[in-house]
This record gives sequence, C-alpha cells and structure tokens, in this order.
Amino acid sequence: VHRQVAVIAAGGGTPAALAAKAATATIPIVFAVSVDPIKIGLVASLNRPGGNLTGITNLNVEVGPKRLELLRELIPTATIIALLVNPTSPSIAEGFLRALQPAARALGLQLHVLNASTDRDFDPVFATMDQLRADALVISPDVFFNTRIERLAMLSLHHAVPAIYQYRPFVAAGGVIGYGSDETEYYRLVGNYAGKVLKGEKPADLPVVQSTKVELIINLKTAKALGLTVPLSLLGRADEVIE
Repeated sequence: VHRQVAVIAAGGGTPAALAAKAATATIPIVFAVSVDPIKIGLVASLNRPGGNLTGITNLNVEVGPKRLELLRELIPTATIIALLVNPTSPSIAEGFLRALQPAARALGLQLHVLNASTDRDFDPVFATMDQLRADALVISPDVFFNTRIERLAMLSLHHAVPAIYQYRPFVAAGGVIGYGSDETEYYRLVGNYAGKVLKGEKPADLPVVQSTKVELIINLKTAKALGLTVPLSLLGRADEVIE
C-alpha cells in the first residue's frame, strides 16, 4: 500500500485476502479463496462485488464429501475417519466440517475432528489417530497445511494412515490421494483478473468467478506401501498416477 501498487493479487487464501482488505480500501485487490467471500465479508455480492475487491473461489471446500467417497472406494472396510482442521481458521474449518458431516453419515463413517495450528500439534494429532485406529485421514484445505505438505505426507506414511488432500505436491511427497481444484487453472484466473484491472477495469464491476476444474491424483507407490490395492475404476478416473 505504501508503494501505491496498481493491484494486489492476494493469492494466499483467506488470511491474505482479509489482510489485503484491511490494508486498503482504494487499491484494487484480486483474491483467491476457498470459502464464500460474502460470508467472510470480502464482497457484498458475487455478481456485483462493489468496493475494491473481486477474485476467484475454488471448490476445495465443496468437494470435501467427494474426498470421503474416494477414501471409501479405496478402503471399502473403512469406518473411522480422522479430519484434520486448523481451529485458527474457523471460516474454513467449520465450513469444511459442515460439508463433510452429512456425507460421513450417509457413508456410515465415524468422523473424528482433530486440531492442529502449530508444528508442535502434529505429533500428538497423529498419536491420537493411532489411538483411534483411524482408517484414513482427510486434511482440511488451509494455508497452514499447504505450507507443511511434505511433513504431513511423511507423518501419514510413518503412521500408515492413508491421507487425502487437495494438492498434487502432497501426493508427490507421499500422500496417497489428491483431489481438489486444479491450481494451474485457479491461478490463471487470478492472473487474468489482475490483468483486466491493469487494463483499467474496476473490481466492483468484475463478478467473482469460481474455478470449477478439479483433478484426481493417485500415488500408486504409496498405496502399495500401505498395503492397499487401488481399484481399476479409481485408477481409470485419475488425471495422474504417480508410480
């Protein structure tokens, strides 16, 4: 804001978007978030955002139930699922939990919510999963977890708990499944909107856009290490298989 930049691309999720909004009411802001931007106060309307903000949302909260379905398909005998959330990001954690609870009931799954908001929390959380005898782990979309992908993948392998998260890097680091918004498409849309602002369009006139492209990635090597046989029907739907 001090440098009077032409546009702020707040690509770090909800915390970055809220921080940018708090910092300026005049410099155009293009945000990228996983939650409803109206509910968290970023814009007044999706079609006519008003003010100096507009941006892109993804489906990483909405596809939460699908992640449960994928885990059930991978592990038909699963009954106990751990859900890892960051309690310091309630807008994401609570929204994600609300999306998952009906799906868990419909699939006959017990959902146990575990909290982590610091690096010190991870070891106790995974020890609790061992005590629960959790069949699998769902990691909530959150910037805190995004920046600790490799450690989460390593811990899930060490504790032999199949884990699903939204991003390819998690699967590449040893997670078994990734299912969520295609990040390349997501940030291409952010860049496109930033470009429109640079060409003179006003954020107030640019409707909030939802990135609808999702991708399914499976790490076959991890599945084998965990003693899991990935069904051909699941492999056939994957956008990428890491072997």
